[in-house]
Amino acid sequence: MTLDNILASLFPAGHDVTNDHGLLLGSGPLAGGGRALVIGIADRRAVGVDEAVRLSRAVLNALQRGGTDPILVLVDSDSQRMSKRDELLGLNEFLAHLAKCLIHASLQGRRTVGLLYGHTAAGAFLATALATDTLVALPGAAPAVMDLPSMARVTKLSMDVLADMAKSTPVFAPGLDNLTKMGAVNATWDDAAPLAGQLQALLNNNDDGRDRRDIRGKAQSGRLKAADIAERVRDLALQP
Repeated sequence: MTLDNILASLFPAGHDVTNDHGLLLGSGPLAGGGRALVIGIADRRAVGVDEAVRLSRAVLNALQRGGTDPILVLVDSDSQRMSKRDELLGLNEFLAHLAKCLIHASLQGRRTVGLLYGHTAAGAFLATALATDTLVALPGAAPAVMDLPSMARVTKLSMDVLADMAKSTPVFAPGLDNLTKMGAVNATWDDAAPLAGQLQALLNNNDDGRDRRDIRGKAQSGRLKAADIAERVRDLALQP
């Protein structure tokens, strides 16, 4: 689906989302009432300092206006922008700030939903889609926390070794199927059905707000240790 088709399916009554050279800002009416703030990255734009600041500002401005309307984060990005300027300005801090703005919005009662519809990787993925309460995807989305060539450079393992490990261990493999197995992606939506109804159904599914990605990852054999370790940490923290 093209971005225009996705927005039309999400907001059949119309919307005011603009695409400013790959930066998405705006809002649209929800099927169940109210509006969703829409932010995001399009056209595989890299996320640098400038993008992180503008997206963070949009979230904080929405919180300042008040209300409980959800925040929808659409993502089709490159990785973080690895330019000398961005690195010298402290890109890691700006990306962390964006992630914390989304987490802060969630703590203030705003549902945050990430929708992967294209590519995303590395810091851009962590600061946008993975910082939301619930992450869903459309068929054909191509997320990667780190691609295999980059992983090879960091781990000093050969591509052949990593490719072999990726066959049985989703943590070592990019792609939508592997991110789903790890529990990061909650569901893949049906792009042949109206997206507005699927978004509203997700928003209507109220839960206690607990992050269950580790539990899903264990159930799907994608992350076998994370849930048990997290549970142990919680038990220790609650001990008198």
